[in-house]
Amino acid sequence: MRVGCRVEKPMTVMKQVSALGHHAVRLQRRRWRTLVWLYGPPEKARHQAQRLWDVRMWQAPLWVGAEQETSVSPCLPASKARTRLGAEHQLVVLDASGSQGLDPDALGALAGTVSAGGLLVIITPSRWGEQPDPDYARFADYPWRWASLSAHYLKRLALQLTGESTIVRWEVDGHLTLPKLAIRESRAAPFDDTDCLTADQARAVNALVKLKRRRPLVITADRGRGKSAALGIACARLLKKSITQLVVTAPRLSSVESLFARVVALCPEGQRLSHARFELPNGSSLCFLPPDALNEQVHQAALGGSGSYLLVDEAAAIPAALLAQWLVAFPRIAFATTVHGYEGSGRGFALRFREVLNSKAPQWRELALEAPIRWSAGDPLEATIQTLLLLNAPLPEAQLPESHAGTECQTVSIALPQAQLAKQPECLAKLFGLLVQSHYRTTPSDLRQLLDGPGTAIRTIIASKEPQAVLVTREEGDFNAALAEQVARGERRPQGHLLAQSLAAHSGSREALTSRWRRVARIATHPERRREGLGRWLLEDDIADASQQGVALYGATFGAEASLLRFWLALGFVPVRLGITREAATGEYAIMVARALTSEGQAVLTSLHDSFAASLITLLAFELATLPAPIVALLLPSLPRLPLSSTDTQAVEDVAYGHRDPALARTSLQALAREASHWLLGQEVQIAHQQLIAWAFQNQPLAKAHGESVRLIRRATQQIIEQRTLFPSSSGG
Repeated sequence: MRVGCRVEKPMTVMKQVSALGHHAVRLQRRRWRTLVWLYGPPEKARHQAQRLWDVRMWQAPLWVGAEQETSVSPCLPASKARTRLGAEHQLVVLDASGSQGLDPDALGALAGTVSAGGLLVIITPSRWGEQPDPDYARFADYPWRWASLSAHYLKRLALQLTGESTIVRWEVDGHLTLPKLAIRESRAAPFDDTDCLTADQARAVNALVKLKRRRPLVITADRGRGKSAALGIACARLLKKSITQLVVTAPRLSSVESLFARVVALCPEGQRLSHARFELPNGSSLCFLPPDALNEQVHQAALGGSGSYLLVDEAAAIPAALLAQWLVAFPRIAFATTVHGYEGSGRGFALRFREVLNSKAPQWRELALEAPIRWSAGDPLEATIQTLLLLNAPLPEAQLPESHAGTECQTVSIALPQAQLAKQPECLAKLFGLLVQSHYRTTPSDLRQLLDGPGTAIRTIIASKEPQAVLVTREEGDFNAALAEQVARGERRPQGHLLAQSLAAHSGSREALTSRWRRVARIATHPERRREGLGRWLLEDDIADASQQGVALYGATFGAEASLLRFWLALGFVPVRLGITREAATGEYAIMVARALTSEGQAVLTSLHDSFAASLITLLAFELATLPAPIVALLLPSLPRLPLSSTDTQAVEDVAYGHRDPALARTSLQALAREASHWLLGQEVQIAHQQLIAWAFQNQPLAKAHGESVRLIRRATQQIIEQRTLFPSSSGG
């Protein structure tokens, strides 16, 4: 592609500006965009950028930075950059040299808004990367100050831009370096669909409109491929076919704004009744529901069933467990997701969700959108941003145990200091690739946190020089008594310390703040090496290290999902807090678990755990009435063990084999469910146990008809009693 660069001889700023304008014209012919790195004294750099701003009538130019540092309008703070997603700008100036610094998420978001023939100008100081910038204040946890942090991330960006041959380098009062552009080789494939902009998009729309029962469609695409617009075009056509109701979900309503925009444009006879609802005169409607609300309606059987449609946008940002439930509930369903970018990793989604699809809907189809819409293939800016932000971070090669037979392959767990990791770009990319594929909320800022986050530590398992698993932790707590008192009373909220502060705020524990914690921020294993114990190995090594360093408590917080909770409980962690509302984007309740490493820590943990256990029964009856029963079954052993009394035993048998109303024996049935949570139950009895839990603790009827619900309660009670009778050893005596 590239055959070299042209370095202009020193010339006046206006001549340089003119040269940049001509370069933009050349980019426009190829429908490409590029990054311009403008560096030097901030005030002079802004002045040069303003000259570029004024030289021509750019389409919707945007300046991002501190309003008081420029006279240009419109000027948007970096914190609001994501509000421009879906917009188009021919010129974007991102001022990272002033009081706001560089927001990595803003850089990624804004790059996607630059239209063909456009320039993304980044203004930085001359010696960028030698020290942190003011944006570091956003993750400088107490007691660290942002100016004292390392700047490995910024140094990495500066080095990459220095060696990047696809960008324009523009030095204040110095040279302008313009890259030579190759002739665009690719040509768009022909297609016949006036509503679509590429053949890829037309294929996706056709597949969505022709969705078959129990044949889910999975659409993956890089940013800028028209994925959400394709969903919108398909929705418009389905509505006109008199599909009564279409439901769409995504992590946020803003994620589907372009979808609704296409429906509004293609169905002028309809009306957008709200931001989340569109309706045609014939009564057909398109409705957006966030994942938590959608899940609630599915559980209540208000949505789903024969003839229903569900479109899931940015599916990688939604837990696979939720997607699996919707897969069963909706006979016609499509999942779309971004492969690289903000809404999660499409690659990780495909790896995690493929097994579910294969088992529940083996006839599922996959479709990838390759052709960009806002720019052409080979676009320099897209390649540059992917490199800078590691949006295309590669997965390391899996080193399977059987492949090591007869070879000298050492597998080790090692701590990797941030400064050392910063000097190993290949290892950094592979570690970040592991993190991206395992988590649905990875953002460009996470890379900066990894390299420069205060109190952040990294541990990895290496086999044949390839990372196989990675653990990221953060230090928390260790507050002085006076500050802990203020925090517990709600008078202060120091930055960071998620686990310690949350526990103090909700349980009033001052000791949760004065104790030293180590919290698991992220843990990831190569998808081909899961269930081999690598995660356990990492945690056990790190717990041993934390114990030697005098850390009192080791903890984690995550979305309450049965298999994940079971993993932590098996490692000796105990629950200490459970959120009382579902997260809108995931539909899950957040749970916190901890493990004591010192006698001091044990005293704190006992207090926190007792407080959690004391509130659990009441919460299950009210705020946690919709907590999934498999989760409740795992939490019940946290309650003090109270063997069934003779009165309880008689009441339980009367319900199971007599005609006693279960409602009049609820406390005894609760006692049975609590005791059975300590037993080793077979699969069928586990289901019966969970049914009893849902009814006895959460007042969830087991059927719509009262008589049928009572019958199911009696049957579940019988199965549990018979488990104890037939297998007394499995029930703990």
